[in-house]
Amino acid sequence: MREREIQRLVRTLGIGATYRGYRYLNFGIKLCMQDENYLLSVSKLLYPQIAKKYQATSSSVERDIRTVINVCWERGNRQLLEDISLRPLNTRPTSSVFLDILVHYLRQDCLDNL
Repeated sequence: MREREIQRLVRTLGIGATYRGYRYLNFGIKLCMQDENYLLSVSKLLYPQIAKKYQATSSSVERDIRTVINVCWERGNRQLLEDISLRPLNTRPTSSVFLDILVHYLRQDCLDNL
């Protein structure tokens, strides 16, 4: 998965690079695409890995990712998020659910383009 596709999806959801969480989310998606085990343990595996790369704390990574999810939910392209989740979203998704939705969509998109 190329970073360009990840960035395009994140931006299309209404999340811009002006948020710290933008970089964290992009890198987190990339890691999850490489190893789905990150989706099973977001707090214990994924956040520390992102924090290590960006010299931040796990708690700040978690907060900043929650912030960009909220941006998508409140002011972004919520319809696209629902479309790619393949189910109605009545409440804002958690970080792990949000990541799962995006990773699954990107994986399917890659398979469709083969």
